[in-house]
Amino acid sequence: MNIIVYTKTGCPWAAAVTAFLTASHIPFEERDILKNPEYWKEVEEKSGQNKSPTLDIDGVIVPDASVEQVAEAIEKARARA
Repeated sequence: MNIIVYTKTGCPWAAAVTAFLTASHIPFEERDILKNPEYWKEVEEKSGQNKSPTLDIDGVIVPDASVEQVAEAIEKARARA
C-alpha cells in the first residue's frame, strides 16, 4: 500500500493522522504543502483543494481527512488488495 499524506506545518488534524499511521505501523510519505510549492500544486491537482491532511492511498484521494476517515480508507484499500 502506498500512502502519501499532504500536511501543513502546525495542523493539529494532520498531526493526529500521522500519529495514528505511525502508531499503527503503517508506512507513509509526508509532504508538507507549506514547505514545498510543488506539493501544494500536486495536492490541488489531485483533490481540487489544499486542505490538510489530504491523503493519497493507492490513488484514492481522501481530502481533509479525520483519523476515522483514514482508518476506513485504509481498510477499503486492504480489501481491494
